[in-house]
Amino acid sequence: MLTLTLAQLNVTVGDVAGNVQKMIAAAHRARDDDSSLVIFPELSLTGYYPGDLLEEPTFRDRIDAGLAELRSASRQLPQLHWVIGAPLRREGPGKRLENSLVVLHAGEVVLRYAKQLLPTYNIFDERRHFEPGPDVAKVLRIGDAQVGLMICEDGWNDDGADYRVNPFERMRDAAPDLVISINASPSNIGKREQRHQVFGDASKRHGLPIVYVNQIGGHDQLVYDGASFAVEPDSGVVFEAERFTEDLRTLRFDNGRFLTRDGDAPPPVSHDGLPMMAFYQAQIVLGLTDYARRCGFHQAVVGSSGGIDSALTLALAAQALGPQNVMAVTMPSRFSSAGSVDDSVILCRNLGIELTTHPIADLVAGYSAQFAQSFGRPLEGLPLENLQARIRGTILMEYSNSFGHLLLTTGNKSEISVGYCTLYGDTNGGLGLLGDLYKTEVFALSRHVNEAARRELIPNAIIDKEPSAELAPGQRDTDSLPPYPVLDEILKLLIEGERLAAWEYAEATAFVDGLQANEQGRALVERIRKMIARNEYKRRQAPPIIRVRARAFGTGRQMPIAAKY
Repeated sequence: MLTLTLAQLNVTVGDVAGNVQKMIAAAHRARDDDSSLVIFPELSLTGYYPGDLLEEPTFRDRIDAGLAELRSASRQLPQLHWVIGAPLRREGPGKRLENSLVVLHAGEVVLRYAKQLLPTYNIFDERRHFEPGPDVAKVLRIGDAQVGLMICEDGWNDDGADYRVNPFERMRDAAPDLVISINASPSNIGKREQRHQVFGDASKRHGLPIVYVNQIGGHDQLVYDGASFAVEPDSGVVFEAERFTEDLRTLRFDNGRFLTRDGDAPPPVSHDGLPMMAFYQAQIVLGLTDYARRCGFHQAVVGSSGGIDSALTLALAAQALGPQNVMAVTMPSRFSSAGSVDDSVILCRNLGIELTTHPIADLVAGYSAQFAQSFGRPLEGLPLENLQARIRGTILMEYSNSFGHLLLTTGNKSEISVGYCTLYGDTNGGLGLLGDLYKTEVFALSRHVNEAARRELIPNAIIDKEPSAELAPGQRDTDSLPPYPVLDEILKLLIEGERLAAWEYAEATAFVDGLQANEQGRALVERIRKMIARNEYKRRQAPPIIRVRARAFGTGRQMPIAAKY
């Protein structure tokens, strides 16, 4: 029998000293549970992913010092093996580092393994910094068990589709009693189920029980959901840790079966994950909570237009940071409807958020008059519309600079895709919460927020209102764009394509095929395609967004600006 503790920790990228202290505390808890083994996630020493910090000599020195401190701590707990993820130096040609797993015991490194498969797709770029390890399996006897060890991507190629090497084949030949995989697997809709499928299939195919330990927390654009699990060859996933929170769980492994610390069968694991909107809410809230905390912000500010995007942003910010730490600013112009201002008042009252009014009509008039005087032509049309957005953005940045609040931008994926936003205006901010949600999903998530709260946090008047930027008389979004249910299906196919869930891909494909059956529909699809390409420069200058889908704008989508499409 082997007792092991899964240490699903929320480590901070770059904070080697802080991460070491969290790991030592977790190891002491494992010791208290009589564990023989404590398992930490991939690159747990540095957090995933440190990026070009790895190229800084002082950072590499801190890594060395952190590993030395962990070795010293392990000497004080001689009954415990520590499985740690860390970037380690290497000799010879190629990159100077390996994405490594080390096992510590009584102050010594008793095993070292280098990740073989280094992903360079989507949001990953590990080959930039690391040299792949050799095609070998590493197995270590701990107590009565032979334990095989691997790192994240090494377990994702069992179908042989993406790499020439399949580490599971070597692992099967080594015939361990169980396999431990340490991971930093970012979360997006459907990812939990995908992990279960991939590792469940591998476990069954090779007859190997697997423990999968994952990172938790928000790191810039990415959110890691934890949800560490254990899988048996004939039973599938039999244990799952908490999702979207730190969790330390101790299991027993006895005769090929995973049991609880008390020796009972773990409770059944649901095949289905969170419903889509509940997942979006949990992911965005954790992403904002950690982004603000790690960047040193305690409060946030949002421009409240009375529209659906700012309303949902405020509701999510209030959940993440507490309503007392969120400020809303309404900035009516001469084009703003009285209803929009009133809706902002009701929204903020429902959420318990303070609302301040900062009218912009006089500022717009002053800018316009000076523009005409200086350049000999009136400011009108699109330049006048953009001026209002930029004045609002400037006011919000003034507030952020003066009071130290994090400015949250409110753009959604539909608008960002086609450039229906103003640079240096409504794109101002430090983080976007909705930038990976299509507009139709913004409406759906707003309804879910009310349902989850069992009361009307976001007024139905806002949810039911026809979308408008209110930058010109009688303006509606549909003056410039097709209806959002039409636009969003086109965007899903053009931006995400086969990365969509199977059902979403089938729906979007059928919808767009229907449009392209006539000349008008083909022209619409081509127009949207060109709008996406033409507005790459805006997205490049926009703040980071929290990723919730398989392909988001940002690091996971690299498109040129000056190119012919």
